[in-house]
Amino acid sequence: MHPKSKVMSTTTSTITTQIDVNEEVELSSSSKLPTLSEIRRNLDPNIFKVSTSLSLRYFLTDLLLITLTTAPLYHLTQTTFYHDLPLPLQLITPIPLQLASGFSSWCMWCIGHDAGHGTVSKDNKIVNEVVGEIAHSVFSLTPFSNWRMSHLKHHLNHNHLTSDYSHQWFVREEDPIKNGEWWMKPAYETRMLQLPILYLVYLLLGIPDGGHVIPYGRMWEGEPSSSYIRGYISTAITCLTAGGLLAWMGPLTFATVVFVPWCVMSTWLFMVTYLQHHSDGGKLYTDDTWEFVKGGFETVDRDYGDFWNTMSHDMMNGHVMHHLFFATVPHYRLREGTKQLKVFLEERGVAGIYKEVETKNFVVEIL
Repeated sequence: MHPKSKVMSTTTSTITTQIDVNEEVELSSSSKLPTLSEIRRNLDPNIFKVSTSLSLRYFLTDLLLITLTTAPLYHLTQTTFYHDLPLPLQLITPIPLQLASGFSSWCMWCIGHDAGHGTVSKDNKIVNEVVGEIAHSVFSLTPFSNWRMSHLKHHLNHNHLTSDYSHQWFVREEDPIKNGEWWMKPAYETRMLQLPILYLVYLLLGIPDGGHVIPYGRMWEGEPSSSYIRGYISTAITCLTAGGLLAWMGPLTFATVVFVPWCVMSTWLFMVTYLQHHSDGGKLYTDDTWEFVKGGFETVDRDYGDFWNTMSHDMMNGHVMHHLFFATVPHYRLREGTKQLKVFLEERGVAGIYKEVETKNFVVEIL
């Protein structure tokens, strides 16, 4: 068991794969911790109810939100007013719309996240595939199936020192510079400045999980050929989308309307992911000490404020509940599920295992 105060980490992205994830992971827990089955028995069964129609309503709402923020941004770049501006003003003028468009893409990414876990629909798996490809491969320019694969491995190994995905943990005593990894220390110390491009590095270069565009690295080890084929389909959709937009818009408009908002989305993704996996007193585990429930309760709920929580589909403030029941609780049940989880833990006398941090000044917090 390693106190996280003694751990360096680089944070990447986030989720499910070709194996059946409709069944929850059930592992034994230590005597003080409730088992996953015990927690579930003490929650309202409605928490685990997935409504396809409600899920699609959220998906369509975010689709509308992206349209309402991105269409004006594109229109702006086509006006004589915009092109007559001096170059510095051309760079500054679109920023409010770019921030709005990027945040809308982050909201849509969260919908794709549910699709990756199979919680958009339990009635028809094809619905999850279609929504995931649209939300991730198209609107988030993230190959859906490939991301889903690595993210599932993250959930199955959360807060394990060496087996976790998305988070590359380093014990400070094991100095990466002395081990020949000269780039690690400057990368770690400047990680927050890299937020807008870290997701691109994660997807393309495969640090630390493996390639999410071109398949290589540890996330692909032992995967069947069907996973590669499915991954290539998602990669093709993403590349065709990006390439088509680039050909249609031209490089300057593409950079303004697509790439900069995508970097805003990347910043949201990495900020949220980093903060919900880091807290004072958090712990990492090794093979000898790791258990699924233990690892789940080392993740953190972060309260960004009701507006940001709601728009982000309770990804931040319902994170612990999500890690415990990632394959059965949809995003729109996380808030109520978290309330009931806290009541149960209080009654059980183990409320201290749950971590919640008010993070309304999230910009300051991440910097």
